[in-house]
Amino acid sequence: MTDAPEIRGHGLLLRGWRAGDEGDAAAVLRGLDDPEFRRWNTPLTPVDDLAAAHAYLRSRQDALKSGESVSCCVTEESSGEVLGHVGLNMIMPVFRSAHVGYWVLPEARGRGVATRALILASRLAFGELGLHRLELGHALGHEASCRIAERGGYRYEGTLRGAMFEEGRQDAFRDAHLHARLATDPEPPVA
Repeated sequence: MTDAPEIRGHGLLLRGWRAGDEGDAAAVLRGLDDPEFRRWNTPLTPVDDLAAAHAYLRSRQDALKSGESVSCCVTEESSGEVLGHVGLNMIMPVFRSAHVGYWVLPEARGRGVATRALILASRLAFGELGLHRLELGHALGHEASCRIAERGGYRYEGTLRGAMFEEGRQDAFRDAHLHARLATDPEPPVA
């Protein structure tokens, strides 16, 4: 796959991130450098300036071409305003599985964006990509992400010990909740 597929629904458009686009790079920088994002996620490679954001966009394009992941820019369908990100990562074709992750820009939080984007990304994964199982992990204590997972049809499966980096560290670990959704699970309604 050379271009991320587009999918519309629930007032959103999921499209591929555009490498070289200044607006997309600025949105990625704001999203990945946001203190609330960093509280719960420790990126392997920090994105703390525009050069790093552009490098991130190029890496997402490379991962799409290799079949490793599909990263989508979440936008408001009517205006095109960038709201956040949803990605299908660590795609394993043999097992027809992947991990899903998301973030939402501060001004878009509290509007159901993450849940709606998660439902659309799941539809893409189970439909066009032919996957069977999607896993979603979040740091223990991240209640907002837990609610998003549940509203998105992802059942809680357990707690994974030491499965995520501690905040701002790559030498210490914290527990994570594991949620999953199967292609055979019904798509949840959007409230």
